[in-house]
Amino acid sequence: MATTTAPALRLSALPPATGRAGLPGALRSEFTKLRSVRSTYWTIAAMFIVSVGVAAIAGFGIASNLHNNPWNKAGTDATQASLIAFFEIGQLIIAVLGALAITSEYSTGMIRTSLTAMPRRGTVYAAKLIVFSTVTLIVSMITSFVAFFVGQAAMSGSGVSASLFHSVTIPADVNMSPGPQGPNGPPNYQFIGHIVISPGTVLTAIIGCALFVTVVALIAFALGAIIRHTAGAITAAIGLMFVLPIIIQVLPDHWRWDIMRFFPDAAGRVLSVTIGQDNPHLWSAWPQFGVTLIYTAVLLLAGAYLFRKRDA
Repeated sequence: MATTTAPALRLSALPPATGRAGLPGALRSEFTKLRSVRSTYWTIAAMFIVSVGVAAIAGFGIASNLHNNPWNKAGTDATQASLIAFFEIGQLIIAVLGALAITSEYSTGMIRTSLTAMPRRGTVYAAKLIVFSTVTLIVSMITSFVAFFVGQAAMSGSGVSASLFHSVTIPADVNMSPGPQGPNGPPNYQFIGHIVISPGTVLTAIIGCALFVTVVALIAFALGAIIRHTAGAITAAIGLMFVLPIIIQVLPDHWRWDIMRFFPDAAGRVLSVTIGQDNPHLWSAWPQFGVTLIYTAVLLLAGAYLFRKRDA
């Protein structure tokens, strides 16, 4: 009986691996992760809609108030009125995205897959940080400028709207006295002095607010790397930026005035101001912003260290 022998199957060898996994590939991977989840779009949309919507509402409200009470023009900071929702509420919303940018992988266990594909933990952390900070900065800049232009458009014709293209002069103060109809009627008023708001001052406020919101998002990102829990990171960010500044209000004035300049939230109160920036208890805009940057750098370094040393 004849037997036949099947020819041995030869498996072609895989091509040898070339190159080394590095930062460019990690950046592409992290950007894909960030844009692939719906929470990114919902969070960014919420920040934009709230910031721009409140800027419009505030603008129309101020214009209506000044139409009925023209003496209130004195000292009105139209730029800050347009940006206040962005740097007060926007920072809270974007902090949620900052925490989710890193904690979401821990909650799903995907962090193990990421570190298996890219064992160099420092590179993974740097890629996450670069991608998130770039996206946040771009979105914050766009939101800040749009909120400003929408708010100023709503206040056009009120006599106090700011501009990026020319200087604006508004009354510095007002001297009021009872009118002919007595205390229940419109008062007599006379403006005293004037304030000139230059385009450079307005531009500084717009860009400063965008930078501040971006840095707050990075603080939340760093807290996410340290705590590795979404709710915990968001709570810690809110506590640092909102709760602690409220708690120190119960301290005696001379203690509170000395302490408040060392808190990371204080920069938001001076960066957005274009009128009367001389707060005796805070430093000027950029030195005060430097305090926030120090908090951010310390937390990011702590997050990087723990990200590299702890088990996933």
